[in-house]
Amino acid sequence: MRLQLLPSTFGQDGSASPGQHLTCFVIDGRVAIDAGSLGMAATPEHRENIRDVVLTHAHLDHIAGLPLFIDDLFSFLEEPIRIHAAPSVIEVLERDVFNWDVYPRFSELTNDNGPVIEYVPFPASSEFSAAHLSIRAIGVNHKVPSVGFVISDGNAKIAITGDTAEMDIFWNETAQEENLSALLVECAFPNEMAELAQVSHHLTPERLAVELEKFGDRNCPVYCANIKPMFRETVIKQLAELSGTRPDILEVGRIYEF
Repeated sequence: MRLQLLPSTFGQDGSASPGQHLTCFVIDGRVAIDAGSLGMAATPEHRENIRDVVLTHAHLDHIAGLPLFIDDLFSFLEEPIRIHAAPSVIEVLERDVFNWDVYPRFSELTNDNGPVIEYVPFPASSEFSAAHLSIRAIGVNHKVPSVGFVISDGNAKIAITGDTAEMDIFWNETAQEENLSALLVECAFPNEMAELAQVSHHLTPERLAVELEKFGDRNCPVYCANIKPMFRETVIKQLAELSGTRPDILEVGRIYEF
């Protein structure tokens, strides 16, 4: 399994920077997990091959690139882009994004080959397929209905929390998974912003340490993503000072093989 976190933040010279405003993981060049920067940072190969987009929740930093991705490919699609999401997320997309006021309602449009999008709803605590991947959705603790995923390609298996605060169900469910190849976790805010993290249902390094104790010693690499770019250096420093499991920082643009 190959995984890449697409760039979403750029330096003064226009090149991608390590910061991360938006979330979009591409697996094996074929499936996007969230679509924050998909329309802006996808390569020509991604545009040719990605026809499955799987969403954790409907916050803007996880869906911002989806309308642009569909728009760019509209005339060329030979099959619809399948949007795998919880019913509540699909409702938000149709009501608040693809509503003709913000962007065209692609579910009502076709090109010469037929529909350009297809909604594929999944309930929490369900298993489904997206392209060649087997995916299990597990509810997490965010400000809006959200899920994390356990994703398998038949050889490797990874777990992604998505945006979350303290939780138990996700850890209880992933405890049943053997031979996890990697865990991707969030850590949005530094410890000094614990109150804001609590209100917005995100984690700080101190709270993440408690969550990783629930995950246990699994001999599984842990990577941290979803760090607010304005606080990136502080969060990384605080993560490095943790006792117990110290997550590595998931590098933007790097292709990881599991």
